[in-house]
Amino acid sequence: MSSLLHGYHVRANGVRLHLLRYGGQGPRMLLLPGITSPAITWGFVAERLARHFDVHVLDFRGRGLSSSAPGMDASLDAMATDVLELLGVQAWSSVTLLGHSMGARVAIRAAARDARRIDRLLLVDPPVSGPGRRPYPVPLSWYVESIRMAIKGVTAEELRPYAPTWTDEQLQLRAEWLHTCSEEAIVQAHAGFHSDDIHTDLAKLRTPGLLMAAGRGGVVLAEDLRELEALAPGLSHCTVPGGGHMIPWDDEADFHRQLGEYLKVDLL
Repeated sequence: MSSLLHGYHVRANGVRLHLLRYGGQGPRMLLLPGITSPAITWGFVAERLARHFDVHVLDFRGRGLSSSAPGMDASLDAMATDVLELLGVQAWSSVTLLGHSMGARVAIRAAARDARRIDRLLLVDPPVSGPGRRPYPVPLSWYVESIRMAIKGVTAEELRPYAPTWTDEQLQLRAEWLHTCSEEAIVQAHAGFHSDDIHTDLAKLRTPGLLMAAGRGGVVLAEDLRELEALAPGLSHCTVPGGGHMIPWDDEADFHRQLGEYLKVDLL
């Protein structure tokens, strides 16, 4: 039986933000997806977490059922402000932020700016690109081409070359929802991977948490982990050896095993 309770909207930072709520019991967790992952695509993770947590999954601006408009500011700063104002509008406190990729960078910036309502960070393979650093390994064209295909109408099989390790169900969900990702918002976010200095934010973190790296993703390398450990000593570290950047899709069992070990709950 699905643990999805409902979808709902909150107005924060001048935009309409859409969220999906799973479970409803236990400590509150806000899940922040990656650059082209609408909230619904994280349902298979949220349902497991919902056994132990009150899980809310955010559609970032320019994605899913949240606000999307030409000329919208979809920068890292804007998204971090969305999260902080969402926490305030909802009067949430002691929240665990789980962010993947872009969502992890948003979680880092939000916590570096104002961690009063944030109890813990779960950072899954955050891009460590930035000014003067090696580029993010996935080119912008990978995202733009697939979004344009989805806007015209695309099958799961036609998306398989973009995500060959995914299941048929996961590809079908992406085919149904990828068209909701604004190309303009994705272009801004991808540019931000190279212009935003996330390392300065990491050095400001005082919030404990976990940093999970993908063993095969090429996004967070061993030397990056050593640097991040020095910058943010309050973060524990783990690696999913068989996972690419989309860790839950590539090695769901090990993702849930290691996340559960850190959280001290059974997610398997």
